[in-house]
Amino acid sequence: MYPAIFEFFSASQEISGARRLEQTRYRHAEQGSGSHACLLVIKIMSTTVGETGADYLAVHVGLGTAVTGGIMISLLVVALLLQLRMRRYVPWIYWLTVVLVSVVGTQVTDALTDGLEISLYISTAAFAAALAATFAVWYRIERTLSIRTIVTMRRELFYWAAVLLTFALGTAAGDLATEAFGLGFNLGVIIFGALIATIALAYYVGADAVLTFWLAYILTRPLGASLGDLLSQARDYGGFGLGTVYTSLGFLVVIIGLVIFISTGANGVRSQAVTKETA
Repeated sequence: MYPAIFEFFSASQEISGARRLEQTRYRHAEQGSGSHACLLVIKIMSTTVGETGADYLAVHVGLGTAVTGGIMISLLVVALLLQLRMRRYVPWIYWLTVVLVSVVGTQVTDALTDGLEISLYISTAAFAAALAATFAVWYRIERTLSIRTIVTMRRELFYWAAVLLTFALGTAAGDLATEAFGLGFNLGVIIFGALIATIALAYYVGADAVLTFWLAYILTRPLGASLGDLLSQARDYGGFGLGTVYTSLGFLVVIIGLVIFISTGANGVRSQAVTKETA
């Protein structure tokens, strides 16, 4: 079995009858633990790119929070529409959507905290309640929260709504831990990484796969943000001093490379499957 955090990356759809096996939008993982590890790295790095990229546009380019937010929401709508139109997994569309969801989810939390001065305690509790309500409605209607079963438009909409809220909740909870509780981003990387490892271990010893997946998914947000801060912040503040530009560009290059690597492997697996079916 794969750790629960990888269930998301190995989702597949069973098609009955003589039809050729088709991929769902969420069958990313193909074969081998290396691909799964790459996909987890992409998820965390996507979060970091979203965090540092938005900060760069708002602060260094000088667009401001409102303009940057409007641009990102518009891009997210376009990317999400493209994603919903796809009948199979298209790597660049999917991961572009993930990055933009990360940015928008972060900006929602920042707008509440910085713009409206809402306490992180309140926003964390509110996003947790909203996510729980989304899961409750999703399960009441579909009778499942498993990523493996996302084969309809309605389930995919539930999925993206949940993902957006996990990013917002992860941002609020991460800021609460690193800022309000004073943990800092150095310790934050260690703590959130350790929590994800603990959840994976819990899955191995029999914890519910769907629950552990979503818990790990939420934690990738504060882990990615803490990692981005660790790399981009000045050394005087405990960071590596790379800056947001180099951090974003470096991670973006790695993400593109990994997506191409995994997509190439996925195409090979699909070709083998088709060959076996037609032989």
